[in-house]
Amino acid sequence: MPARRFDPNRVLLARREGGLKQTDVASYVGVSGARVSSWETARSVPDPEKLRRLAEALRHDLDDLFPRDGRPDLADLRADAGYTQAATRELTGTSTAGPVAAAENAQRRLAEEYEPILAEAYGVSVEALRRAQDRSFGNDVPEPGEAALGAAGPEAQLQRGQGGLPETLAEKITYLLDRLPNPLSDAQLAALGNDRTGREVLNEDLVRGLRTGEVSGAQDDVLNALAEALDTTPLIWSQDADVQRIIGGTMLLRGQLSAIAARGGQEEGLPADLLDFILHEVDKVRSEARDGHGRPAQP
Repeated sequence: MPARRFDPNRVLLARREGGLKQTDVASYVGVSGARVSSWETARSVPDPEKLRRLAEALRHDLDDLFPRDGRPDLADLRADAGYTQAATRELTGTSTAGPVAAAENAQRRLAEEYEPILAEAYGVSVEALRRAQDRSFGNDVPEPGEAALGAAGPEAQLQRGQGGLPETLAEKITYLLDRLPNPLSDAQLAALGNDRTGREVLNEDLVRGLRTGEVSGAQDDVLNALAEALDTTPLIWSQDADVQRIIGGTMLLRGQLSAIAARGGQEEGLPADLLDFILHEVDKVRSEARDGHGRPAQP
């Protein structure tokens, strides 16, 4: 896993700048003053699960004080939340830490019932937990839109006019999953797609393979079922750059309209004149498209 970088000099400077004693830091982290001294003099390094409390004690952000190169796996998420592996048995309600240990060691994936419990404890979404689990199993999946659009994310890039949707099928599935109001597991996504299309074309393993990039492509009936389950259009899988820009722009517009609708209370909705303008522009595009396909324009 990509360990966080620990610099004893930065810890020492941060403590002195904050006017803190070693005993102050030790008390907050739950260790002895001698242990803090050994960290500052590079005689030892804190356990990963102590870094969050240490950063909090020094009044610094965890990522700023102890940056990490690479994307987190399951063990990283656990450590960042301050849990030892043994402590997770209280979260899962099991007699041992076996379920978490097995997933972190790429032996057996987490049971679906543990996902929301651990995600809440770790302070991440269920989808972020699944991506971390995929990395524990050797598949370094990117964060939504990361590979295609950079760390700022697809919405931020679209707002600056610098890009569109994520490029690969796996990235698009992850991007769409993160936009859903409620998380869906691979099994739930497969069942929903099959139900909405009335065809048994999806299964949990196929969805996981497509989502993680282990499977790079699929037949149209599979992609159509995925689009139905993700509440989107099958055109989202298109490779046409113009189509992708339009869909990406429309998704951005939807987010902006939702923000406007939320101003001053949900019951107010969108201003009527704004809705009229949007519908008018759509009608104009339809009219222009008809005129461009051989129908005579009206004078």
